[in-house]
Amino acid sequence: MKNFNRPVVLSFSGHDPSGGAGVQADIETLVSHQCHSTSVITALTEQDTHNVKKLIPQRPADIIAQAQTLLNDITVKVFKIGLIGHYDTALAIHTLLKQYPEIPVVLDPVLAAGGGTDLSSKQLVDALVNLLLPCTTVLTPNSEEARKLTGLTDLHDCGLKLLEWGCKYVLITGTHEDTPSVSNQLFHDGRCWETYTWDRLPDHYHGSGCTLATSIAALLAHGIEPVQAVAEAQDYTWHSLNAAYKVGKGQHNPNRFFWMEQDA
Repeated sequence: MKNFNRPVVLSFSGHDPSGGAGVQADIETLVSHQCHSTSVITALTEQDTHNVKKLIPQRPADIIAQAQTLLNDITVKVFKIGLIGHYDTALAIHTLLKQYPEIPVVLDPVLAAGGGTDLSSKQLVDALVNLLLPCTTVLTPNSEEARKLTGLTDLHDCGLKLLEWGCKYVLITGTHEDTPSVSNQLFHDGRCWETYTWDRLPDHYHGSGCTLATSIAALLAHGIEPVQAVAEAQDYTWHSLNAAYKVGKGQHNPNRFFWMEQDA
């Protein structure tokens, strides 16, 4: 039997019944990058393409047990963290990260749903800042999340503060800003390392942040250096959004398999 030698990424993500975000987005993105997807569900949700209506955190002990069972059997190249949803869940994930400090971490700090529902608390934000950011290789907040994490207004200041708190790389995305085009800023080594400009697309998308963070994680799993991974992941995400489609009455769903249709 042929060995495809697909690197393994372990996602800590919520379950989205509508299939647009969370673990489903992670799986589609990882498959698109020829990675093997493993996952631990952090929370069940009641949601549709409009918004999240209810968050149902999973037991921290179960999260730890599931992850440790996987890690005892499978060599994981990268951890990707999405929706956490509860302070106790953050503590559980931190426990695991401290046991595997050699594994890179991509953290998408999901603090609100695309439809606006708040998915965080002050206690959870404090846990992110004090426990998870120091373990993070690449942090991918949108502009609103960067401001909420830091309490600052200027995005350049936000990026520098997040680096001070222990992240090696911080990519702040600008889709929520009122600008003609989208400006994403990468921070590294105490400064704004690079700014990327993308054409602003016309719609609202469900799972765009999940797609971006997981794409970065997949590329890191293939051995690509972080700066290049960040650049390539933005390109993949933009094309996924540009080819998006609607499955419900709310936000558009990224087409993470756009590349299949291009080859057809």
